[in-house]
Amino acid sequence: MSKCKTYYVTTPIYYVNDVPHIGHAYTTIIADTIARYSRLKGIDTFFLTGTDEHGQKIEEAARKRGKTPKEYADEISAKFKELWDEFEISYDKFIRTTDAEHIKGVQKAFLEMYKKGDIYKDYYEGHYCVSCESFVSPSQLVNDELCPDCGKPTRIIKEESYFFKLSKYQDKILKWLKEEKPILPESRANEVIRFVEEGLKDLSITRTSFDWGIKLPKEINDPKHVIYVWLDALFNYLTALGYGSEDESMVQKYWPANLHIVGKDILKFHAVYWPAFLMSIGYELPKKIAAHGWWTRDGEKMSKSKGNVINPKEVADAYGIENFRYFMLREVPFGADGDFSEKALIDRINNDLGNDLGNLLNRIIGMAYKYFDGKVSSKDVEKYYAQELNAAREIIKDIEEKYLWKMQLHKFLEELWKILSIGNKAIDAYKPWELMKNGEEEKAMALIGLIANLLAMVAIYLHAIMPKTTQKIADALGFEINTQTFEKINEGKLLEDFVIKKIPPLFPKIEKPLMKKVEKAKEPDNIITIDEFFKVELKVGEVIEAEEVKKSKKLLRLLVDLGEEKPRQIVAGIKEYYKPEELVGTQVCVVSNLKPAKLMGMMSEGMLLAAKDDEGLSLIRPEKKKKVGTPIK
Repeated sequence: MSKCKTYYVTTPIYYVNDVPHIGHAYTTIIADTIARYSRLKGIDTFFLTGTDEHGQKIEEAARKRGKTPKEYADEISAKFKELWDEFEISYDKFIRTTDAEHIKGVQKAFLEMYKKGDIYKDYYEGHYCVSCESFVSPSQLVNDELCPDCGKPTRIIKEESYFFKLSKYQDKILKWLKEEKPILPESRANEVIRFVEEGLKDLSITRTSFDWGIKLPKEINDPKHVIYVWLDALFNYLTALGYGSEDESMVQKYWPANLHIVGKDILKFHAVYWPAFLMSIGYELPKKIAAHGWWTRDGEKMSKSKGNVINPKEVADAYGIENFRYFMLREVPFGADGDFSEKALIDRINNDLGNDLGNLLNRIIGMAYKYFDGKVSSKDVEKYYAQELNAAREIIKDIEEKYLWKMQLHKFLEELWKILSIGNKAIDAYKPWELMKNGEEEKAMALIGLIANLLAMVAIYLHAIMPKTTQKIADALGFEINTQTFEKINEGKLLEDFVIKKIPPLFPKIEKPLMKKVEKAKEPDNIITIDEFFKVELKVGEVIEAEEVKKSKKLLRLLVDLGEEKPRQIVAGIKEYYKPEELVGTQVCVVSNLKPAKLMGMMSEGMLLAAKDDEGLSLIRPEKKKKVGTPIK
């Protein structure tokens, strides 16, 4: 990594089906940290983020809100960009899949793969998850219909589609995964390898059942198809650099990507589909793909219904964006799931930042002015405190190779805090007030110089995570944070003599939670469990007789065939809405295991399902005719 001349880091492009949440912020903060650190080292760095705006889910979400898909995408995409700008995320480009240059690049890639023979037309029939924008094989389904990733019901679709020959690249992808070891953390690689070893099936890459997407290249002349969202989305990493345009110089400069940062739920797409697409068009594969875990809140999964979704802006407004950045990166090992609690955030601010870092700076500011009119010198640090200084140098010697580039940012921060511990312990052990009392002024000055240099080390390495905070530390200690200073500290050089500046405490103690209290949504009294629901048996029946119940304004007597030995008599209050002759021969949905009850002296052996509103009552019926007795699931 130290010999790297350019560095290209990306977040996934975020899907615009909803506003940014803490998971989006976590991914983006990690990418921003890596980009800032790379730039500090003097590496020519390109940092990409953006939004993914096509697909059936967006089309449906827009329709529900009375907007066009583009209007809806514009609105949500703007919220992402505004938040990253407010968080001062240092991206070099914010790409949108509705950008003209992206559309042109995707069409170019499709045409190249088509001409190569890697794309062919056929029919797809099977389960499709709208929420995940992905097809699901029958073996992956939960309870025969639910998506294994999001748990939502899938749809069975049959439509004409173009397919990509994913199976053709199975062996090459497997070889790359095993030999190059591109996945971080490495523990996640095994699940991807197993997925590939089980056998890759050709991938459906176009749809005809909706229109909101990139059309096929005009050379193919098949206008009813739009390109499937994952093929569209993944190519943003190349189109952002100019792939498909007249000037592809940035592609030559920055590709292949050094690091794709993704959530664990989209690792498969980046570690299997994306490399196959790249192999097809003859481009190098990304060097690393890092997959992080998910966040819960106070031990519970976040959801709108629970009212516990974390708004990252709310956290940043309450506690400061840099404190929030530190907490997110320190609190959880990369790759593992993390839990956000306000108490844990406050503890990190008060203890790690306030006591360990901020208080150490305050202590030497106080001592420098008490004993030396604010003057600080490094002249005798090596003479008196070589052991402490060398211990700190040993920590920073390989901190980035061991932790930062391997995405173990929590360990990276733990190591930096060991340097702060060296400083705090040195003050307690050598007691500068006693040194001054005993006339050992030179040694006392060297101790203050030691602490200043330790703080400078930490500030340089912490700068990518907390840029404004570390700039305040650097201002107080009389140095600039830049590539030259970074190199000097790595070479073991010490700060020049300076007069320390008095600054307000960096991390005022937080005495109580600052965010609005989350009120847990009250569970309705009529909530039932899934087991209770499955006790209800619903079946399709056919009405074979229907007549009015005399002396009743509401009731009809029906004989309903449920595929049993004899029809059931059901008395239903639907007389105001249906005539008996309209019902004979039609199918209805019946609660078939309801305890029989007498109505107007007649036994009723079931109940019909119906919906009623201001416009009247309608029976719930199968969309297509079904065999009588068919269970309703």
